[in-house]
Amino acid sequence: MMSIVCREFAANLPQRYAASPRHAGCVGYTAPNPTALSARFDMNSSKPAALLSALFSVRVPLVAAAVAATVAAAPAVAQTQPAKSPGTRVAQAQPQQPAPQGQTFEEEIVPQRYANNAKVDAFIDEMVSRNGFDSTSLHALFSRISYSATAVKLVKPAPTPSVKNWRVYRSRFIEPIRINAGVKFWKANQATLQRASEEFGVPPEVIVGIIGVETIYGRYMGNFRVLDALTTLTFDYPDTPNRDSRQATFRKNLEDFLVWTRDNQLDPTTVLGSYTGAIGIPQFLPSSIREYAVDYDGGGHVDLRSSPADAIGSVANYLKQHGWETDRPVVWRITPDTGSLGIAQAAADGQPEPHWALSQLLRAGMTLNEPMVNITTEAGTPVTVVDLPSPGSATEYMLGLKNFYVLTRYNRSFFYALAVYQLGEAVKAQMEANGALPLPAADTEAPAQ
Repeated sequence: MMSIVCREFAANLPQRYAASPRHAGCVGYTAPNPTALSARFDMNSSKPAALLSALFSVRVPLVAAAVAATVAAAPAVAQTQPAKSPGTRVAQAQPQQPAPQGQTFEEEIVPQRYANNAKVDAFIDEMVSRNGFDSTSLHALFSRISYSATAVKLVKPAPTPSVKNWRVYRSRFIEPIRINAGVKFWKANQATLQRASEEFGVPPEVIVGIIGVETIYGRYMGNFRVLDALTTLTFDYPDTPNRDSRQATFRKNLEDFLVWTRDNQLDPTTVLGSYTGAIGIPQFLPSSIREYAVDYDGGGHVDLRSSPADAIGSVANYLKQHGWETDRPVVWRITPDTGSLGIAQAAADGQPEPHWALSQLLRAGMTLNEPMVNITTEAGTPVTVVDLPSPGSATEYMLGLKNFYVLTRYNRSFFYALAVYQLGEAVKAQMEANGALPLPAADTEAPAQ
């Protein structure tokens, strides 16, 4: 689960996604206090401009983190995510171009780097004491691990930050190849998707959206030797501002990878994945495999690379465990009028977790473009303002609900979460058009506004 602060750690990789850096965080931001903000609104004012002024007056500068350049295919690795400070801004992941299937990027390797290495020796001692490994066997294993210069290059932040562009990003995922591949995947796994939806409460289209964005339904899963990648990034992570935290994360994943392969009788030298160690159809990091992956085909073990059923069940379980709310929306559309967009711009603070009550934004002058939403019963619903910049065009805004936030737990990026949602919706619409799914029942009664 590719991860997750912003995808694979140093930037948002969609391989960065199959080799994907998708974890670029931002620094220097202090989130506004919603209570204090609402108190500053002049609720008796008839001038929307006054309300906008109140909102703008409490905005604080943001220092955006750069999103690293990337090279491979689909996008995100679901990972176990550490708690985020309120001041961490979501990075908008920029996708990478897919690598030709079967091609490896491990051309730059250095053998024997981890034999007779003091840091590796200390790690081995911990593995022996904490997980019951045999010291001699681990020393022999690490003597066969190669340093991957390519992995190191790919996790380095780009010298010049990428320009965030939602429309370009979206066009790489919401397009005929992925939609048609999604229809094929859905049809081939319809019973499993339905079973997972009923068991975990996650709609089939959301599962299909994630797998489509991640690897185009298993087409691009990465061809790096995971053991080389994780070892390299544990002991030789490049000199970046977030080096210590990234090394700690990779160290945990290296430990979990070795435990997982041992417990499942897998040869750790043969497991392939992204250059940050994400594995299989859903691009789970080893720590997420151990915590969230499920044997959903009854094969006796988890196989995320070859079993679509295991991938489907694991994605659904991951989302459920991170708080997916059954039968609830992912986003709400905002009316694109000047007042609503001004409120959205002022309230967009980059925080993925919903922290504004809908009523706060509505009282400030925002209106929704959602005729079926009952704003009376939804008044207390927490939302976040999702900003979608595209250079040369007006920034788009939406409101993200709890389920939108859950999608950012898979890859901490507004762009990623919305691309997953919209790809899934596009595949579902095509399934309905093809007669492969029943058409949705027409709404007959609009709720009060």
